[in-house]
Amino acid sequence: MHSGRILIAGPSWIGDLVITDVLLQYLHRRYPAAGIDILAPAWVLALVVRLDRASRAIELPAGHGELPLGRLWRLARQLRAERYASAYVLPRSLKSALVPFLAGVPRRIGYRGEYRWGLINTMRRLDSTHRALAERYVALALKPGEDLPRPLPRPGLRVDSRGQAAALSRLRLETRRPVLALAPGAAYGPAKRWPAESYAALAERAVQAGWGVWIFGGKADREAGEIIRTRVPAASNLTGRTRLVEAVDLIAATRVMVSNDSGLMHIAAAVATPVVALYGSSSPAYTPPLGRSVVLYLGLECSPCFARQCPLGHLACLRGITVESVWTEVLCLAGQAGEAAAAASP
Repeated sequence: MHSGRILIAGPSWIGDLVITDVLLQYLHRRYPAAGIDILAPAWVLALVVRLDRASRAIELPAGHGELPLGRLWRLARQLRAERYASAYVLPRSLKSALVPFLAGVPRRIGYRGEYRWGLINTMRRLDSTHRALAERYVALALKPGEDLPRPLPRPGLRVDSRGQAAALSRLRLETRRPVLALAPGAAYGPAKRWPAESYAALAERAVQAGWGVWIFGGKADREAGEIIRTRVPAASNLTGRTRLVEAVDLIAATRVMVSNDSGLMHIAAAVATPVVALYGSSSPAYTPPLGRSVVLYLGLECSPCFARQCPLGHLACLRGITVESVWTEVLCLAGQAGEAAAAASP
């Protein structure tokens, strides 16, 4: 039996934070009496309160590329009073390991990373058979020689029905017909983004079939959203207009989401919205959507390259995914098998 509280130093990417819930569920089952707190950057912290098994969300006072030792030290001094028994450090950065070390957490578990000897005192090596990120997270909590539990739990985000109703009202959205959610962005870079023109053609198909279309993303995705909305005026461009937790609630109100490999894809899976996931430079073996989903991945000779920009300049791994194939999968996930067969026929 685990005695004392557990601290998780969480990731800074939205999708990875959602996947952290797999580890949370495993730890909760194994140590039901232990409170579990999550330390994460401000831009993903709002998601932590939607994870049922997280006792507390703690802001990591450091931005991308920052190492503010004074702020980290002050936070660590505050956390000493919590008397954590162990800390699971999920990112492989120096910064993520500092607070658990400075807070005096006696057992600090993580993988080898940048200059972390001593900061991490229970160092683990990656098992080559653990290809998916969820597997790697859970493996940190295993005892030596212990096998991964199968099947792994699926991540879940709590939906706030009142917040959903308020967001629908504020944005003047209606759900009387099926809604297709589109997520044309990917913060990592253009090599993970299906062309906006393809999303626009897909939106056109959906509107012609009587669907509503909502476009999700941050301010950086506004241009892609406008390309879609300009071609399909009936589509609602929500990019940059919703807070992260509002996006969670609204995505839960949609019938199907089509998304690049992005944080919004993982959010959709975690609120039980079926997903058509489009992969280009990244690998579906590493960060698949952990829910009802269909993955479209061409697996070209040059894939996955994990580059932000296509090194060859053609983006064939994504441009080769046709609008027709995506629309067929949307209809299948929506339970419209007859329409899907018609869409797939030449």
